[in-house]
Formats: sequence, structure tokens, C-alpha cells
Amino acid sequence: MAAFQSTPWRLISGVLGVTCLVLMATLGILLKNALTKQSVQPTPSPGPTMEPQKGSGGYFCQEKWIGYQCKCYFISNEKKTWAESRNFCASQNSTLLQLENRDELQQFIKYIRNFYWIGLSYSGQHHAWLWEDGSAFSKDLFEFTERNSAGNCMVYNAFKRGFGEPCTDENYYICKQRLI
Repeated sequence: MAAFQSTPWRLISGVLGVTCLVLMATLGILLKNALTKQSVQPTPSPGPTMEPQKGSGGYFCQEKWIGYQCKCYFISNEKKTWAESRNFCASQNSTLLQLENRDELQQFIKYIRNFYWIGLSYSGQHHAWLWEDGSAFSKDLFEFTERNSAGNCMVYNAFKRGFGEPCTDENYYICKQRLI
């Protein structure tokens, strides 16, 4: 009778043991995959260096730059004037951000509350907002407000809004580098 009663418990403990082993193996595989993916993803940081970081498309960005869709982005954590920001980007073989579509940066800056210099300034000669490369700004890209005392440069934030600011004000900035 004692042998009969212990058989169901042995069966139950065996099933629980196998289940535990399967769960541990699954956890190990998931952790390995998560750590492998995390080590390849570049992270935004303060200052660039010349160390390459692999972006999501198999291309390389400088360390502390974010790689996305054949472009590298640098989101600053220090404030500079528009000209100083432009010069910094140029020293890194990049330009201040020129948006190509409404959602280009949303996955990177959607949680950030700051305003950033972008490569858009007002040309008195052309009476229009122009990108650094001289191309015209499309008002479809984002809403913007020109204040009465506004300057000639544009800041942009995560809410897809831009504001004209005096170029001598200090703001954070975003650099962009095309890889192909």
C-alpha cells in the first residue's frame, strides 16, 4: 500500500522537475538573446569619440552616436549657441539636424523635454527659412512659432514643434551624419 501511495507523488515530482528544467533553459536562451541584442545597440551619450559603433543597418557610427536608417545622430547634453553647435557638428563630419520627414527622430527624443538647435535658420536675403544646405523648409514637417522678438535660428522638441530663437541663445543641439 505504501508503494502505491508514493507512485503519484513520484510522478508529480518528476513532471515538476522536468518543467523546472525547461523553464530554466528557456530563461537562459532569452537572457542570452537579450544581452546579445543590447550589446549591438548604440546608446546616446554626451561627447563623440572615434570609436565605431555598429548601427542597426550594419553600418558604423562613432561611439555615443545613435545609428538609424543609414544615418548617425548625436543628441547633445550641453548647451551651445547655434553657430557653436553648427561648428561642433561640422568638426564631426556632420551637420545640424535636417529633418526629412515628420517622424524621423520620434523614437529617439520622444521622452526628452528639451529644445534642440537644428540646421534651420531664417535667411533675410531670401525671406525664408532655409536648411544649412540651402534647401527650403517645408511647413509640413512640424509646427513652428516665430515670436515677436525671435531670432533667426530654429529650435525643435519632441512634440514636433519648432520655435524661432535668437541664434546667440544657448540650447542643446542634434547633429546628423549620412552614411551612404
